[in-house]
Amino acid sequence: MGYYLGIDGGGSKTLAIVSDESGRILGRGMSGCGNHQVGADLADRNIRKAAEDALAEAGIGNADIEFALFGLAGADREADFVILRPMIAAMGFARTDIVCDTVIGMRAGTRQSDGVVLICGSGTNCYGINARGEELQVGGFGYAYGDFGGGSDLAVEVFRSVIRSWEGREAETELTRLTLDALGYPDVERMFHGTLDNGTRPPHTLAKLLFEASPTDPVARAILERQGTELGKAASAVIRKLGMEADIFDVVLAGSVLTRGKREFVLPFVEREVKAAAPNSRLQVLELEPAAGALLLAMERDGRTIGPEVYERLGQELSVKARDMEWAMD
Repeated sequence: MGYYLGIDGGGSKTLAIVSDESGRILGRGMSGCGNHQVGADLADRNIRKAAEDALAEAGIGNADIEFALFGLAGADREADFVILRPMIAAMGFARTDIVCDTVIGMRAGTRQSDGVVLICGSGTNCYGINARGEELQVGGFGYAYGDFGGGSDLAVEVFRSVIRSWEGREAETELTRLTLDALGYPDVERMFHGTLDNGTRPPHTLAKLLFEASPTDPVARAILERQGTELGKAASAVIRKLGMEADIFDVVLAGSVLTRGKREFVLPFVEREVKAAAPNSRLQVLELEPAAGALLLAMERDGRTIGPEVYERLGQELSVKARDMEWAMD
């Protein structure tokens, strides 16, 4: 019986899962930040702890793991892998691989080895892999590098729209009342001066207000339309560059903006762009923990063919529970 370790190391938490070759979950471990860009020593400790706890619960050791797959936030460029390779090698597993956490998110959302993933949480990112195994990432480095949106940027758009409306450069918007209530100011003038005097940045939680206002507010809807369109453009770029226009595959949607809230104000614009590039593609909202994708990749790296029973078992044991679907910028 083969055993596999899948790790999802994110900015706020690290989740490690041990399974057997049938997809039966034997152990879990949870710890804090696994992103080396926040702190390499901190990430090292947390990744180790999550793995050790999962192995202990499974009652096995490092030598029993056929393959360990690490999906880590911040694993984007060679400069990152120079740090991560020795860190992971020092953990003592015989066979390992390190990929960006976008990769395991995609694999968790589809039953194919090829596809595209769009992530829109605190920021945005897009990754794809075609049937020939060619990979491409577009985005993930912020507004100056071509991205738009995610919770942080959307919060700025909310705040900015309120200021512009107050000054007369924008139409009146329901976002004004909602933002004042959220930030505790009696009027926009005092919010304007208060935030300037204190040097405060709009909190990312303001992004939620777009979904609250969007059913009746054109300003909020326009921002969400831009978000969906920009995400669709990122996916379309990946599709074209990887030559996937005629392929059948899933575009996996992950992150708070795409999986929570009133998605009908974002997804149609994602779909419009994606379908224009690849008519046979399908939008698929991520319903499993990304760590499930790490397990699937570990099995594939070990040469195993993934049968339907493995997907079904992982779906039962690693589905994202309703309690986890509250609004959060992860």
